[in-house]
Amino acid sequence: MTTHTTAALAKVRKLLAKAEDPAATPAEAEIYTAKAAQLIADHGIDVALLAADDPGSDRVADRVVHMDAPYAREKAQLLSTVAVGLRCRAVLRTRAPFDAPREHSVHLFGHESDLERADLLFTSLLLQSTGRLGRTPVPHGEHQAAFRRSWLAGFRISIAERLRRSEEEAERRAEARSAPTGRSTSLVLADRSREVDHAVAEQYPQLRTARPSSLSGSGMQAGYEAGARADLGGARLRGTPQALASDQRLGA
Repeated sequence: MTTHTTAALAKVRKLLAKAEDPAATPAEAEIYTAKAAQLIADHGIDVALLAADDPGSDRVADRVVHMDAPYAREKAQLLSTVAVGLRCRAVLRTRAPFDAPREHSVHLFGHESDLERADLLFTSLLLQSTGRLGRTPVPHGEHQAAFRRSWLAGFRISIAERLRRSEEEAERRAEARSAPTGRSTSLVLADRSREVDHAVAEQYPQLRTARPSSLSGSGMQAGYEAGARADLGGARLRGTPQALASDQRLGA
């Protein structure tokens, strides 16, 4: 890890610590969020451009992350959202063992630096969402699990939108900086995306889009608002169903 990378991640971790402080107000958390999101996005672009000048320094890799109950599928969807938002790919895998609960895992593909960003950010968001959901009262008469699943869906959708904006803004800033040199940031990122897509296709030649979850709870708006306030810095550095791909061979 380079000195530049270490310094950038250290700044992000400091912002995260402030945002996760229970004493932080929503307004303070939003300030930390905006700065942390910018740092994460700019860091990802910087690493991508450096890797283009040094082929092999940031290779495509993969990892499998297993989800624990409760709300394992919702956690898998959040991880997929974060991964796709940070230029990785995610395959949602589901097993249904005989006479046992379903098991959910996510197979991630991406360049090593982007997988690191996704891992850090997901870990942070999982902690933040768990804490905020626990402090959100379930409306009288509503089923707790239904409310919480819809809350988590709203949180995820909000995060997806914010990640998309942060990454697009970082790309525009990078394009403006590199314009005098004639170098295209978008082409560099497109080449990296093709490399990741190729890695996915090699392992999963037949994929289908995951079916949207059926939600009956009323918590989506509250979850969306919590996602809008969540810190995007990550503790270790688009929420639509289309962001997930299911492995047919695993019966997802």
